[in-house]
Amino acid sequence: MMPLSMVNEGEPNIIRKVGGKEETKRFLENLGFVVGAEVTVVSTINGNMIVNVKDSRVAIGKDMANKIMVN
Repeated sequence: MMPLSMVNEGEPNIIRKVGGKEETKRFLENLGFVVGAEVTVVSTINGNMIVNVKDSRVAIGKDMANKIMVN
């Protein structure tokens, strides 16, 4: 398992764990970052990421990406 921030662009990964405080988890889940969902990094610019998750394109910061564990 590794944080989403370490993933290479274009590689599909499965979300294994969403960490952080309860409100952070809820926020990420509302965006589609739920355990078992597939997530693919589209691009990374200065640590900020654009990812595809559940047929949506979402931009998240590096601090949020560090809380999402994938493999």
